[in-house]
Amino acid sequence: MKKVISTTSAPAAIGPYSQAVETGNMIFLSGQLPIDPKTGIMPEGIKAQTRQAFANIKTILAEAGYSVEHIVKTTVLLADMSLFGEMNEIYAEQFGSVFPSRSAFAVKELPKQALVEIEVIAVKA
Repeated sequence: MKKVISTTSAPAAIGPYSQAVETGNMIFLSGQLPIDPKTGIMPEGIKAQTRQAFANIKTILAEAGYSVEHIVKTTVLLADMSLFGEMNEIYAEQFGSVFPSRSAFAVKELPKQALVEIEVIAVKA
């Protein structure tokens, strides 16, 4: 059985998908763009965009009773691999000493010309 997770405290989906889907003790978040849900605007620069993407992730996780400590896998999509180092600085700040597994890719283009998009899988023990 799956349960759709949605909150108005994070940006609404910009297509036919859910912000997140929970099944059992796992939650799968769709890629989160760095859109500020209050203004609908993306901040400038990769560091600010990475922070905003994680703010959106944390909000959706919290809606379902999860936190970053539950994240076991992330996928980071970048508009350009030259942004990797700066993104990585902010990414590392989001976790304690135990990091989830991760894939990171440069893609041709992201929706709304974002510099980063991040998706996560989280599990409650």
